[in-house]
Amino acid sequence: MNKAGIRNKDKIKRIISVAISMIILGYTALMFIMPVVLTVSNSFMTKSEITANYGKVFSDSGTSAVSSYIADKVNLKIIPDKVSFGQYVTVLIKSPQYLLKFWNSVIYVVPIVIFQIAISLGASYSFARYRGPFRNTLFFVYIALMLMPYQVTLVPNYLVADWMNILNTRWSIILPGIFSPFAVFILTKTMQRIPSSIVEAAKIDGANEWQIFSKVFVPMSRNAIYSVALLLFIDYWNMVEQPLIMLQNNEDMHPLSVFLSKINAGEIGLAFAVATIYMVLPLLLFLYSEDRILEGIASSSAIKG
Repeated sequence: MNKAGIRNKDKIKRIISVAISMIILGYTALMFIMPVVLTVSNSFMTKSEITANYGKVFSDSGTSAVSSYIADKVNLKIIPDKVSFGQYVTVLIKSPQYLLKFWNSVIYVVPIVIFQIAISLGASYSFARYRGPFRNTLFFVYIALMLMPYQVTLVPNYLVADWMNILNTRWSIILPGIFSPFAVFILTKTMQRIPSSIVEAAKIDGANEWQIFSKVFVPMSRNAIYSVALLLFIDYWNMVEQPLIMLQNNEDMHPLSVFLSKINAGEIGLAFAVATIYMVLPLLLFLYSEDRILEGIASSSAIKG
């Protein structure tokens, strides 16, 4: 076989390989995005259509009155037969408890993200600049705490909250979140990769420690800060265990993430609408910060100390 034939054969193999890879990636992406598409589209269906399509999953098989108008199989429909805004009218106007739970989520998450980032910046700068004998030991403790699942630290947090007399208050959720070690670990690794030559140049220019922190380390860690902030937001936006344990006697303070799990079978349409509203804020934040997040991940591995 001549060289041209070999090149053509290799080219065909590459095309086939790329085509197979694109099919696999496309199918995987479709599987990831399908639940979101179904949630949004089904939130515009009428109550009767949702019941007919999905009622079999939630209905009691022994109730003949319900099973008489429900299909034997679940129908995954993307396009509704009739577009209806009734679910959103109920959620946004007729039933204010849904919006109350939404704002509960915001009240918990925003302070946790802001103050955890602020505290973590100071702690991470200390770990990056301090050269004392206990630095590695203390940082190892941070890592050990970070690796522990929340269920392990839930009981100590509950006991401390009880001792501080803040159970069944918002502080029992906010304070443990503010002092979580996750952001400290990520930001410390980012700051440790900042070249020492930049710090020496700042000192030569007469910068003090605060100026080095605020003018050098914080700006150079900006993308990592955006990444950590979004990850923290998503984590605490979806929290369930903390409110269930810390707010046992005060369900009015439960966030929407807990309230969603309590919507019963007769309110499946409302569940779709509430879930759609619940997804809007994280999706907007992700779309707004996507480039910065990618830059933060790339820069954290590209900067050399």
